[in-house]
Amino acid sequence: MAQNIKQHLQDTFEDLGEENLRKFKIKLRDRTEEPRVRQATIEKIKDAFDLADVMVNTFASDAVPVTLEVLKAIKANNLAEELRKNTGDVAPVVPQPGPKAPSDGLTVSRPRVDDDARSGQGLKVELPQSDDWQRELQVTPCSQPFKSNILEKKGQEIYEVKDKLARTRLALLINNRDFDDKDMTRRGAERDEENMEWLLKELDYQVVKYTNVNAEEMKRAVKNFAELKEHASSDSTFVVIMSHGKRDGILGVQYHKTDNPSDIFPVDDIYRHLNSANCPALRNKPKVILIQACRGVEHGRVWVSDGEEIEGDDFAHKEKDFICLMSCTPETKSYRHVQNGTFYVQYLVDVFTKYAHEDHIEDLFRKVISRFDSSDMAGRYRQMACKDRASLAKWFYLFPGL
Repeated sequence: MAQNIKQHLQDTFEDLGEENLRKFKIKLRDRTEEPRVRQATIEKIKDAFDLADVMVNTFASDAVPVTLEVLKAIKANNLAEELRKNTGDVAPVVPQPGPKAPSDGLTVSRPRVDDDARSGQGLKVELPQSDDWQRELQVTPCSQPFKSNILEKKGQEIYEVKDKLARTRLALLINNRDFDDKDMTRRGAERDEENMEWLLKELDYQVVKYTNVNAEEMKRAVKNFAELKEHASSDSTFVVIMSHGKRDGILGVQYHKTDNPSDIFPVDDIYRHLNSANCPALRNKPKVILIQACRGVEHGRVWVSDGEEIEGDDFAHKEKDFICLMSCTPETKSYRHVQNGTFYVQYLVDVFTKYAHEDHIEDLFRKVISRFDSSDMAGRYRQMACKDRASLAKWFYLFPGL
């Protein structure tokens, strides 16, 4: 199995020897460029494993270029050259003129990252992002004392969570990877499907899954899902859809810009099929919508949240208890690592795995958004997840494991 960046760094640092390892830490501490490694962090580095961990966590995609810089500064040129070759020549290079080159100075060579725009003709870029991200072994379980304490303090403000032995939680997962137009293949989307299905099951949801469907099949899948009788004994649901997309729609696998431009499933239909009128079994229960798809062709820079709108009727709110996290803001693109899947799914899985045991859903979404805000995505090729049509009346805790 090919080594990831962190393993290559660890091998390099093990070959440094004690004296050069000490020099490396000193030079690393004295670097003036941001981000910088604090003295307190340097003092905690005991071996090659610790140093590799610090480099990856601090510099992310720039871990190798910074390592090469410091190695040359301490005259460890042979190790620098070996690392450069082993990591596929990831030293910084000046981008060549043309539409594929980021516009903000130096870049590094990485496995290609595609945008999730409407077709394979969209711009292909190389973003500094997590090449070696791996999910945890399990979702951190919630403790009974925490659940009891939060329910005692704010029970009336929290959605009811049914007993694990009695409930039948369901989740819908739709993933389009392979399109009739081969140029639209969403490479890496299989990893998203694997990771999202794992997360949903860890959160105790039975997953109803569809792969590579057209717009009409998506519509039928959502409608059939909303009609399942098991929702009556559930306390919540998740709907996850991953595909190419437009501003307010999700593309089916038969979409073609010229031959079949109408194969688009409207996002509004998700809410229509799951609202209080059409899905009474989920009335007053949280419905979490996760959509990974482009919403345009621009490169986003700032977070812009869509407004919230809750319709009502004489008896019950027609659209209530929803919360949606879109992978990007209106009119902008989402990005996908061709091996590890989308950054959106990586961040979602990581945040839910580490924090769902103590945070309610809106705090979890905020942490995902914060990941995009702080991530080192190159220059104008930026993406920002955003909440959409949030109508939760209470706090929704998942209490994983309970």
